[in-house]
Amino acid sequence: MEKLDLKKQLKSVYQASATTVNEVDVPEFNFLMIDGQGDPNSSSHYAAAVEALFTVAYTLKFMFRKSSAAIDYAVMPLEGLWWADDMAAFVADRKSEWRWTMMIMQPDFITTEMVTNAITAAGKKKTLPALQELRFESFKEGHCAQILHKGPFNEEGPTIDRLHQYIDTHGKLAGKHHEIYLSDIRKAAAENWKTIIRQPMQK
Repeated sequence: MEKLDLKKQLKSVYQASATTVNEVDVPEFNFLMIDGQGDPNSSSHYAAAVEALFTVAYTLKFMFRKSSAAIDYAVMPLEGLWWADDMAAFVADRKSEWRWTMMIMQPDFITTEMVTNAITAAGKKKTLPALQELRFESFKEGHCAQILHKGPFNEEGPTIDRLHQYIDTHGKLAGKHHEIYLSDIRKAAAENWKTIIRQPMQK
């Protein structure tokens, strides 16, 4: 059986330096996505969205592995786009006003029909309220700058400032704040969490 690890194949996009800001052109990918609003630390909607995304992502993985294609692929990490209608709320850390799109990238051989079947199968096994909000959509981020943050999410501030300072020197900010969560926070100690911080930019 063929085994596929897209994180390794797409190193420029899913790996980053903790010491240097790097620029990268992010191509179009397909994602499972759910939108929401609120503090990710206390929002039941956020928790339900993440559970639904991972449930469908793993359902797709196992469905495809059992198919005639016989490909086993690693489920990609959770990612989040973050913003606020009033960006002052984002900068001031007023998390209840934050808006987000949580998402998991899918291999290019996953189709809309497969996603629909996976959502149906997942719903039969478990009650997942956020399933009805899940969508399968392409997203092209384009030219970005990114850096790796090591440690808890609430200590990201200096890393984000460094990224923004780089962009201010080499261009200007564009698009939504993007985080890629490389660590399983249920198992790893907070000081060891690894998160790619990415920001679209214009030259």
